[in-house]
Amino acid sequence: MIVALLNTGNPNAHAYALQAQAAADALGLRLEVLTAQTEADPEAAFAIVVKRRADALVAIADPFFIARREQVVALAARCAKPVIYPLRWFPEAGGLLSYGPAVWGFCRQLGTYAARILKGANVVDLPIEQNTKYELVIILKAAKALSLTVPSSLLARADEVIE
Repeated sequence: MIVALLNTGNPNAHAYALQAQAAADALGLRLEVLTAQTEADPEAAFAIVVKRRADALVAIADPFFIARREQVVALAARCAKPVIYPLRWFPEAGGLLSYGPAVWGFCRQLGTYAARILKGANVVDLPIEQNTKYELVIILKAAKALSLTVPSSLLARADEVIE
């Protein structure tokens, strides 16, 4: 069983849950969605993960989890469960791996927009842009702690592998 950790306070939570379920169905995996919205919820969610003997977790991108990334990474390590995270900030905090938008490219894009607005550009005239660069970050120390061997094919595809 795979667990998706989701913040029900996010207005996109229902859509995220549907997308996660569709992905699990396509892979023939059983998915359970666990929710967290308050400070104590991540601890309770990981207790359920252990109780139900989940095989792995997916942390859905959300400001709630990003702000609590150290807590989420520590809970995952304590439970000895592999988690894939949405942004590199989680592996930088000790998490196993992330696959998601290249954050610095996104920040650069935001800076460009801010500069154009400060120079007098009308916000409604700015084009809508979508991030096209995604990155895979793997932490080998976290894999070793979980007794996981990361396949060489995955290591070769990684944008960054941190010892």
